Amino acid sequence: MKLIKNVNIITPTEIIKNGSILFDKKIEKIFKTNDFVGSDYEVIDGNGGYLSPGFVDIHVHGAMGKDTMDASVEALNTISESLIKSGVTSFLPTTMTMERKKIRNALKSIKETIDRGLKGAQIVGTNVEGPFLNTEKKGAQDPKNIIELDLKLLEGYESIIKLCTIAPEKKETKQFIKEMKKHGIKISVGHSTASYEETMNAYNWGLSHVTHLFNGMVELHHRRPGIIGAALTTDMTVELIADLIHLSPVILDMVSKIKDSDKIILVTDSMRANGLEDGTYSLGGQKVILKDGEARIETGSLAGSTLTLDKAVKNMYNSTDLDLHTVFKMATINPARLLDIDHYKGLIKENYDADLVLLDKDLEVKKVYLKGERKY
Repeated sequence: MKLIKNVNIITPTEIIKNGSILFDKKIEKIFKTNDFVGSDYEVIDGNGGYLSPGFVDIHVHGAMGKDTMDASVEALNTISESLIKSGVTSFLPTTMTMERKKIRNALKSIKETIDRGLKGAQIVGTNVEGPFLNTEKKGAQDPKNIIELDLKLLEGYESIIKLCTIAPEKKETKQFIKEMKKHGIKISVGHSTASYEETMNAYNWGLSHVTHLFNGMVELHHRRPGIIGAALTTDMTVELIADLIHLSPVILDMVSKIKDSDKIILVTDSMRANGLEDGTYSLGGQKVILKDGEARIETGSLAGSTLTLDKAVKNMYNSTDLDLHTVFKMATINPARLLDIDHYKGLIKENYDADLVLLDKDLEVKKVYLKGERKY
């Protein structure tokens, strides 16, 4: 049993100042005071910093030279060990638009790795970002492997797929969404030229999420509101890449004023160059040049990011008027709710997994616990 004392505990509605928390694999007890008397506990002094639930990143391609599409346990382990250092305790390795065989191999590797477990952050499912996209908004997705909606490509892996991005202007969208919903898979719109009407049709069929809002879609126009208009005027959840490269601080602030804070999810869209020096890398089989922290393919399109989720939280907080506990929701309980794991992850609450991030007063990650075990 462990006790963290002298810490500001972050909840979705408030920050419990100068609190204490008792935990083992699960959270046992939360005290709104430091006057806790006990024995035989490992005592950790929070030094007046913050204690957050473990972060949940639903959109991760890679890190430290490895990528989900490498389709190996070794690659996923490297990614997981990198993520845990930034406070991420749960994540969705995210596939790219590549050949069918490579996508199937990546899904197979993820499924096997879930059963085995990892050294760092744990996989709680997978995110299929391609290949059901529109070549006009391909971004860093390889256009030669973009295809029509095809249920057979995902067959046998429905149990691990939590999220799937599509361009809803494609044929058979209604049927595809209907079949995916049967397996509890959330459908997202992204890399798409869909109009407002096309997006709303898909929303009425069950589409409920937006992949990296503003990026990979038609710009917001006052007579053609498109995907962005639909996203901002419905209860769809939206991803924001808050690296201040993909999105301006002004846009982060604008979205925070329009969208319900429960519907905003911070993601990294992290690629294999994350944690490495400037240089030449690859994403989805395409050459990526990393310079001054910006990852771009040769056409100039952004190719994921080198953002970490702790930095995304700080950027969102510094760019908006939101309370700190509200911003932390966007990296904890909001993604957990999307993935239907919010009954045991995403909150500091009794009987929840002791996935915990201890940060200092400047929001720098100091310690990370996964099911009560210190991992960083």
